[in-house]
Amino acid sequence: MSEHLEIEQKFDVDPGFERPSFAGVAGVTAAEPVLHHLSATYFDTPDGRLAASKITLRRRSGGSDEGWHLKLPAEAGARREVHAPLGGAEREVPGELASRVAEVTGGQPLAPIATLDTERTVVTLHSGDGRVVAEVADDLVNARRLTAGGDTGGDAGGDTGGTVLRWREIEVEVPVADPALQRAAADVLLAAGARPAGHGSKLARLLDA
Repeated sequence: MSEHLEIEQKFDVDPGFERPSFAGVAGVTAAEPVLHHLSATYFDTPDGRLAASKITLRRRSGGSDEGWHLKLPAEAGARREVHAPLGGAEREVPGELASRVAEVTGGQPLAPIATLDTERTVVTLHSGDGRVVAEVADDLVNARRLTAGGDTGGDAGGDTGGTVLRWREIEVEVPVADPALQRAAADVLLAAGARPAGHGSKLARLLDA
């Protein structure tokens, strides 16, 4: 199990948004885009205690960091992310992650509440000495809520609510806080037509729909 501070900015964009080259960000070069297909199942208590506490817990396959991800509130503009390998049963939350939120869940069981399938295009930004200073993730999202108590099979192990919510968003994540770089990347995206995200996470957007 590993843990790190996730520092990212999120932006809403229209389906036809043209992703900028980031050539206007001084001191960085952009690598060629890399495409990933991600499939995630989100977990919560029946009465949504994790969501109410701005905590997300998911099992995700695909991409460079597949596994279980627990995201906890931290300082402004950041979240504490705890990562555990996939392993075990798809519906069985790793004990070390469940224990981290035990005070929030109050003994209630954790079960699948939503699935998100994402087509992610990642553009990595490098400094002059070759260090990765930011990752820009361009996400096409297909999200679906799960019905309570569903248990009819499938990756999420439950019935789906039937309605798929689709949207596109951009995330800019930095390994360490860099206000100047973060501001410059945001300015490039805003100038291209992006908007500050209306939700702090994909799950929050789905649950509010």
